[in-house]
Amino acid sequence: MGTRGLARWKKTIGLKWVYKVKYSEDETYAPVARMEIIHTCVAIAAQLEVNIFQLDVKSAFLDGEIQEEAPRAWNSKINSYFIKKGFNQSTSESSLYVKTIDKDFLIVYLYVDDRICFGTNKAMVEDFKNQIMKEFEMIDMGLMKYFLGIQVKQIPGRIFLSQEKYIEDLLNKFNMIQCNPISTPMALNEKFQVNDDDEKADSTNYRKLIGSLIYLNTRPNITHSVSLLSSLNEPSQIHFAAAKRILRYFKGTKTQGIEFKRESECKLVGYTDSDWAGSINNRKSTSGYIFCLGTNVISWSSRKQKYVALSSVEAEYIVCTDEACEAVWLQRNLKNMKFEQCEPTIIHCDNMSAIVMTKNPVFHARSKHIELRHHFIRDLVTQEIISMKFIKTEDQPADIMTKAVTIDKFDKFKKKLKITN
Repeated sequence: MGTRGLARWKKTIGLKWVYKVKYSEDETYAPVARMEIIHTCVAIAAQLEVNIFQLDVKSAFLDGEIQEEAPRAWNSKINSYFIKKGFNQSTSESSLYVKTIDKDFLIVYLYVDDRICFGTNKAMVEDFKNQIMKEFEMIDMGLMKYFLGIQVKQIPGRIFLSQEKYIEDLLNKFNMIQCNPISTPMALNEKFQVNDDDEKADSTNYRKLIGSLIYLNTRPNITHSVSLLSSLNEPSQIHFAAAKRILRYFKGTKTQGIEFKRESECKLVGYTDSDWAGSINNRKSTSGYIFCLGTNVISWSSRKQKYVALSSVEAEYIVCTDEACEAVWLQRNLKNMKFEQCEPTIIHCDNMSAIVMTKNPVFHARSKHIELRHHFIRDLVTQEIISMKFIKTEDQPADIMTKAVTIDKFDKFKKKLKITN
């Protein structure tokens, strides 16, 4: 929301309502957790072979000292508490706090009234939990087992995230519990027109289904299909059938999730791909990328590019820059979490011309029209923050972020991303 805010009914002290009050960012903003950081926390805990614990606040908003009509009062109070107790708040992720004592460290990540914590020293973790429960009315949930709809199984050196219960609820909600399973979430070479000739579907139920699928945060292999279907404002029966196909895929794979294991190396590595002019509606390309810590997948994305690329090289170059920006953000957070990346982050791309373009400062006919912001990657490569590396298309896991692939290729990349039972 912008600084001007929006006209809304606003409840004031004395239970009165005032119309057309403009809200500012100070009144409405409160930080929320990002799944990329949660995945990173899980990957680091698996690497350290330590457990992640969970705490729940009984009445978060009642603990805040109300100085203004705002829901962020609780966040302000808990932030003050952490700072007073010697924690450093991440400058890149405001919900992330780290405390260091000698060579040991404790990491805490907040999500409204939930928090997860883990560290290298068991006594340090227990002391933190005891102190914060004295300050606030909290419940020690013990080992993190269920967080934001995600089921968590922990053993030393291995953490498994899945959403079996959530998937079962979806199958029941949309009357698909008896459906026949299918091997992939999207048919090969399938394209969707915004306005096709098929009968219109119930847009309300369609949006409910797509909105529910967006919260599947343990299945990077469905990201492209969900992203593609979410862009259709007036769905037809063809679109609804494609969305239900994802549920059919889940029917046979509901126990699957992401596995995080201890690695011999813990380097941040990226994979990037694009589908040039893949949209039959406006000829825009799709950008897709994946980041792993070692081989543990922590961040992924699939989205349509903002403008039409004139070549496959340009489409690849744009997504390389987008992924480089994500890499910088992840690097900063890893540094805050005591896993600083001392070497350039390698980004794998299957387009050699795009790789050359990231290293060549000369503006020529193939790049002079590209928006200035997309040349940011050249600076990162020059400063050795990012290193571009070629990868064969058949070995590129980001391929499933931009297009439907064959069953063999789909299963191969699932295995590489450690999507398993």
